[in-house]
Amino acid sequence: MAEHHIETPVTDEVIEKLKAGDRVFITGFLYTGRDSAHKKLIELVQEGKELPIDVKGQFIYYVGPTPARPGKPIGSAGPTTSYRMDSFAPTLHSLGLKGTIGKGSRNEEVKESLKEHKAVYLAAVGGAGALISKSIEGAEVIAYPELGPEAIRKVKVKDFPCIVINDMYGGDLYEEGKKKYSRG
Repeated sequence: MAEHHIETPVTDEVIEKLKAGDRVFITGFLYTGRDSAHKKLIELVQEGKELPIDVKGQFIYYVGPTPARPGKPIGSAGPTTSYRMDSFAPTLHSLGLKGTIGKGSRNEEVKESLKEHKAVYLAAVGGAGALISKSIEGAEVIAYPELGPEAIRKVKVKDFPCIVINDMYGGDLYEEGKKKYSRG
């Protein structure tokens, strides 16, 4: 398992180096969003309208952060369960989104989309929202403020910690883990 320090936006060449099980530290900007925001984005795509964010080369972090304490850019920012965004991810991959960050498994359609569009799925550690928020240096709502914690934010990160779960080659850390510990 390798360790990678990457900066957003990323290129195909960066994604090609990432393998299931690798540790990744992201510096740059991430977008945040959950189901409600994703639904609005996909509706815009279906209507042929421009998105409020440019997803090319970017990552979306599935999070609904708690309110920020005074002097802090964001509150606790632990990942939310990713499967709720499975129906939206392939469309966003087709527009150039290079990765998503959350917790839990993805469906086969998403895994195939990662291969087709050279993208990855990363996990952030669930239950470590306060720790993760320490790598977030800034946050601003840039779309759908009416969604409150689910609004799309652009967050500035430094060494944001993740693990590659699904790579663009079909690697799946969760499946590899099951095989490793199953009785055969």
